[in-house]
Parts: sequence; C-alpha cells; structure tokens
Amino acid sequence: MIRRFIVLAALVMLPFVSNSQSLVQFDSELDRTRYYALIQELRCPKCQNQNLADSDSVIAEDLRNQVYVMIKDGRSDQEIVQFMVERYGEFVLYRPAFSLSNSVLWGAPAALILIVLFVAVSRRKAAPQAATAKVDDLQLQQRLDEIDSEKGAE
Repeated sequence: MIRRFIVLAALVMLPFVSNSQSLVQFDSELDRTRYYALIQELRCPKCQNQNLADSDSVIAEDLRNQVYVMIKDGRSDQEIVQFMVERYGEFVLYRPAFSLSNSVLWGAPAALILIVLFVAVSRRKAAPQAATAKVDDLQLQQRLDEIDSEKGAE
C-alpha cells in the first residue's frame, strides 16, 4: 500500500521535476551562456508574455530545441534571432528594432498625449470667451427688448 502511494506521488510530481532545458549538453560554457541568453530574450509565439525559457508550451520546447541545434551548428546569435523573426515576426522579440513599419506603435503614445494637451488648452481658452459671449448676448437681448418696448409705447 505504501509502495503504491510512493509510485503514485512520483508520477504526479514527474511533470514538475522534468525540465527539457537541463538535458542540453554544450561543448563550451560560451555556447551554454548564449543558449540561455537567447531563450531568455526570445518570446514564445503562443504565450502572451513569456519567454522561451519560462514557457511550457510545445512550440516553446520546439524553439528551444531549434536554438540548441543552431548553436551546435555554429550560427551566430544574430542569425538565430533573424531566423526567428523571419519565421514568427517581430513578436518574438521583447525589444523590437525601430522601423518605419512599427513607428506608429512607438509614436502613438506621444501623439495621443499631445492631442489631449492641445484639446485641453483650446477648451480652456474657449471657456471664458463662451461666458463673455453669453453676457454679450444677454445685454443685446435686453437692449432689443427696450427698443421693442419704446416702439410699442409710441
């Protein structure tokens, strides 16, 4: 009975203990460092905001294996990143490069702040003029009423 419990507990804990990242073997410490730096820097295409190192998805595991194979093949970090960007788009980068295609994303917050400030300042300037216009309209209406009453009295 105790033996079955231990086997069952081991089977339940197996997914938490197993880690495919610990199974990779490298020829040098530099390759190991590059591998871990790349999987920390590249985002999982399936997950919302997880890098390849933190994601448990199947595609993240495949991409970790792809990075491992490319490092073993002697590819540079730039070549590996370029391969991932060509295949999955700039979404896989946590810090995409500034380009014309994504300039709207970089400039939109600043433009929105400027528009809000412009509208606020113009409304503030228009508010006293509107109050003055109402006073002027009221005085004009009173004057017209006086003229009408003078004509009616004649």
